Amino acid sequence: MRIFRSPIRMLEIHPSARKHGLSDGDIEHAVKHAMSIDDQDDNLRLYLGPAGDADLLEVVTADEGQDRELAIHAMKMRPKYIDFLPGE
Repeated sequence: MRIFRSPIRMLEIHPSARKHGLSDGDIEHAVKHAMSIDDQDDNLRLYLGPAGDADLLEVVTADEGQDRELAIHAMKMRPKYIDFLPGE
C-alpha cells in the first residue's frame, strides 16, 4: 500500500483501488482536489475529483480512524454521479 499525507488526512491506497488501471498519483490527486465529498454508510466516503489529466474520477475510501483513510475503489467517474458535482 502507498501512503500520502494531505493537510487533513493520511491516505493509504489498497491494491483493489488500482483494479481499473489508475495510478496512485491520479487517485491521490482526485482525493486532494475533490470537487465533491459525500459520506456514505459504513464509514465510507465518496470523493469526486480530477485525475492529473483532468479526467473526473470516483474514489471510495474507508475511514480507519486517527485521520487515516484507505482508498478501496477508484475509477473514471460514472454519469450517475454528475448531480453530485457543484453547479450541476
